[in-house]
Amino acid sequence: MRFTEFNFHPNLLEGIEASNYENATPVQEQVIPPIMLGKDVIASAQTGTGKTAAFLLPVMNTLLANHVDGQVGALIIVPTRELAIQIAQHIEGLSYFTHLSSLPIYGGNDAQNFVAEKKALQMGADIIVCTPGRMIAHLNMGYVNMKGLQFLILDEADRMLDMGFQDDINKIIKSLPTKRQNLLFSATMPSKIRDLARKILHEPVEINIAISKPPEKIIQKAYVVYEPQKLPLIKKILKETPYKNALIFCSRKQTVKQLTRELKHGGFTIAEIHSDLEQAERENVLSAFTAGRIPVLVATDILSRGIDIDTIDVVINYDVPGDGEDYVHRIGRTARAEADGSAFTLIGEKEHNRFAAIEKLLGKEVEKIEVPKELGEAPSYNPRTRSGSGSRKPQRKFYRGAPKRR
Repeated sequence: MRFTEFNFHPNLLEGIEASNYENATPVQEQVIPPIMLGKDVIASAQTGTGKTAAFLLPVMNTLLANHVDGQVGALIIVPTRELAIQIAQHIEGLSYFTHLSSLPIYGGNDAQNFVAEKKALQMGADIIVCTPGRMIAHLNMGYVNMKGLQFLILDEADRMLDMGFQDDINKIIKSLPTKRQNLLFSATMPSKIRDLARKILHEPVEINIAISKPPEKIIQKAYVVYEPQKLPLIKKILKETPYKNALIFCSRKQTVKQLTRELKHGGFTIAEIHSDLEQAERENVLSAFTAGRIPVLVATDILSRGIDIDTIDVVINYDVPGDGEDYVHRIGRTARAEADGSAFTLIGEKEHNRFAAIEKLLGKEVEKIEVPKELGEAPSYNPRTRSGSGSRKPQRKFYRGAPKRR
């Protein structure tokens, strides 16, 4: 089923086309219609099934039709800052040709970010994506205005409960208007999720979708490194690996810009794509990449979906994506049609747990390649289980570029 068949708002369709979305995934085919009909939905959908767009598109379409200035239209609650950023990036791309406003709200930001969050929660933003702990901090200060809320979306609900956010979620829900549309997405459906669903959902439509996994012909490999080793390693991979087109993914546009500069200084013919570029600029870069005039392209996840270029034979994850869905989509850009392809992932010292979760999703371990000796000693792969399920806050993680301290 093509996205043009859902009768979306024309401006939203422009964003869909610009994001290179063409055909809906099974979860999108099943979830979008009942949401557009105003029904509550509970969906068992793992990462890699396209669930993010499955709830974003109908929610955005409804908000375009029922826009109210000065109100928060939709509240999306997620377990981690990484997922909040990922969803915010999806919203940014899909809403590019609309007037919809959005803001991610998560811990670890500076005072300036907190002020921007406060303003959005007071004055209104069409879509707020938040982590539970950060939203509680704002609620406790008494200025959050949710009177006009139309949608509540809980994404990765099972993970939020496992991380000990049950009380926070209950408190947030109590602050919301009772008349609203509720959407709950969870990879698993244990009894505690069913209990939560009974409390917040009204006669929901139930949907179950299996995970889609990357093609077996994609050769997946990973390097376990320290952050400073990533740049020299990626240069070595590009110099020693034969390719027609290599696509490098970073989770943040700032990292894309920094890495592109470094690789240009290293003599590579390279370009970048991220949300700061105008649509015409993106199209020109993509055209040059497709034609082979630019063999290496560095991009955010804005390019991880829908791009279908048969000559991409190498994909490199400069950092581990925060969501397994994005990993599947990233490496799925190679080995198109009948071609072969390789996918390399650079696992920083603080990204082990994240990559282990992706391996669990894939149902197999990804081969770890020894880091070249000239780059120095590398860490061993040592994913650890989160300490206890009662932790109230997501772990702070900084994976992009050089180590950061705040």
